[in-house]
Amino acid sequence: MKEYEDNLALARQIALLTDQAGGKAYFVGGYVRDCLMGSTQTQGEDIDIEVHGITIPQMEGILDKLGERISIGESFGVYALKGHSLDIAMPRSENAVGMGHRDFKICVDPFIGTYKAARRRDFTVNAMMKDVLTGEIIDHFGGNDDLKEGIIRHVNDETFPQDALRVLRAAQFAARFGFKIAEETLFLCRNMNLSALSCQRVEGELKKALLKADKPSIFFEALREMDRLGEWFGELEALIGIEQNPLHHAEGDVWVHTMMVLDEAAKYRDKAADPFAFMLSAVAHDFGKATATNLKNGQIHSYNHEQQGLAPAESFVKRLTNEGKILEYVLNMVLYHMKPNSLAHDNSSIKSTNKMYDNSIDPMGLIYLSYADSLGKIAPRPYISYMDFLLERLEIYNEYMARPHVTGADLIEAGLKAGSDFSDYLEYAHKLRLAGIEKNNALKQTLTYAQQRRRDNAGSGQD
Repeated sequence: MKEYEDNLALARQIALLTDQAGGKAYFVGGYVRDCLMGSTQTQGEDIDIEVHGITIPQMEGILDKLGERISIGESFGVYALKGHSLDIAMPRSENAVGMGHRDFKICVDPFIGTYKAARRRDFTVNAMMKDVLTGEIIDHFGGNDDLKEGIIRHVNDETFPQDALRVLRAAQFAARFGFKIAEETLFLCRNMNLSALSCQRVEGELKKALLKADKPSIFFEALREMDRLGEWFGELEALIGIEQNPLHHAEGDVWVHTMMVLDEAAKYRDKAADPFAFMLSAVAHDFGKATATNLKNGQIHSYNHEQQGLAPAESFVKRLTNEGKILEYVLNMVLYHMKPNSLAHDNSSIKSTNKMYDNSIDPMGLIYLSYADSLGKIAPRPYISYMDFLLERLEIYNEYMARPHVTGADLIEAGLKAGSDFSDYLEYAHKLRLAGIEKNNALKQTLTYAQQRRRDNAGSGQD
């Protein structure tokens, strides 16, 4: 909140000095949109202002009076002040000269006027301006009406296709705000090529949809309607038309199920150790059904789809990011997403659930992914929740893990020497820990196991 208030105070200072110099300062972009919506989604984050009617030297002189000026993109007329997150820009025109997001000819023009400055923006709801001093809303393209109607509509037929990221932004805003995309905007999006986009920009829009939307499925449904899934989300597109056993999935194909799971997962993403990786896991959890699904004895089955889903999940994640921790998380969740409900259904032993949680990269996230997987379907029988069972077992696992346990130092102190079998001894001790064996007994059993291993090796000539 303090950062937000500081940014507003700084914006007012700049606006006052700009006004004295004969210019105007306006809030622009998402801040204006969210103020009109009564939303706080961006009010605590980025606030952008655009300064009109003064020259670049005048602009830089004003900023120098207020603090240490930082040129974020001097040739673009974008500045900041050290210690503040407020973005300060001058009006500019942009013309595409290639397919990449840097392939633009940008010209700063402080006297271009509000109409032409707003004309370069993506959607009408983002093209409004608000006078910093008076609060007057400048709305050249009907953005406020589209806000009230819940419509994402592009500003200009010529400028909109110049940046293919706007296809993903349209879908992202539709998901975040529950808006519809105008038919004329969908038409343009269907003819825009996303292949030249960088993975960082795609990941950025996907992350907003997955972490800010109540129903992230709208993001993918919009891309499907635009016929723009294939370039970045081919593994998801492959689920369309993959049938499921109606005894368990009366909702439809694997695509429909995945969209339902995604929206359920959004309710619990804050429970996960890594909410973004958790949501990617929800997207990818049934990728394996595209190849594992078959008809056997007149019924549809998808045996081993968890294992078969690892390769497409890896391709999916690597296309978006090179962060190894995210990849490790998603692959782990895909592999084990069926385990919680399966073990709970069978009322499995504490040892079994302890092993599952121990193998899981995020036990709490795994519980809630399996929960979302169960809720994201239409089944003929009433749903039986295993949440209480799984959460109770997780408490037991955590309690076991908090107990004193056998370490490598304990084994060395007891006379074992580090060697090729040492990791095997530690693994054996860890299995005893998962079984709830207290430390002293676990140490004795591990030493007995080590002695037996040495005798076996000696007998086979390996010692």
